[in-house]
Amino acid sequence: MSNEGVLRGLYPFLHGTAQNPEKLNAALLHSVAEKARDSRETNERFFGDQSEVLVAAAGTLANVYRRNGKLFSMGNGGSSCDASHVAVEFVHPITAGRPALAATNLVADLAMISAVGNDLGFDHVFVRQLVAHARKGDALIGISTSGNSQNLIAAFVKAKELGVATIGLTGGDGGKMKSSGAVDHCLVVPSTSIHRIQECHVAAYHILWDLVHTLLADERGSAANREAMQ
Repeated sequence: MSNEGVLRGLYPFLHGTAQNPEKLNAALLHSVAEKARDSRETNERFFGDQSEVLVAAAGTLANVYRRNGKLFSMGNGGSSCDASHVAVEFVHPITAGRPALAATNLVADLAMISAVGNDLGFDHVFVRQLVAHARKGDALIGISTSGNSQNLIAAFVKAKELGVATIGLTGGDGGKMKSSGAVDHCLVVPSTSIHRIQECHVAAYHILWDLVHTLLADERGSAANREAMQ
């Protein structure tokens, strides 16, 4: 078949040919099933490989909160939405009985980001905020589907200088985020699909949130029991 014939088969609407509704619907249903299958399999591989890293990250973050530290979150594009979501989960827990935990989304202040980006460059937009607000004993979580966002890498490096614990969510081979040596706990989704990576990231930080509260609740329960026995 010629190249033109192949193109007509793939994109008949470009050549004035109407698509067969039944065939189109069948193809779309097949696409849904394949994408859902790929999502499930990627999720299973990710948590199968990374569960211990996730538990370790939760332990680190629980220790941060035990010492009255706080969490900072960051990301670009779609991952900036995840960074915002992370901060909201910790500050405004929807599960009854769970306390609010300090968390700041470094992507929220557009005036700050545009000012720093304009004056110093986009690589500095998170670094500048960490220098101003972060203290030794705090934590930083950064989200990047590629792991190669330079502004995140720069912030992770600065965080280590400041004594801030670091957690990264990425995909593929982990990119510079994994190889930088500046991320204490790096969770890597084994996929090159941005959508599959982002789906795993959402599940991962929801589980991270839950694990942190579980660890803190166990400690609070033990303390309460000790007080009752005294």
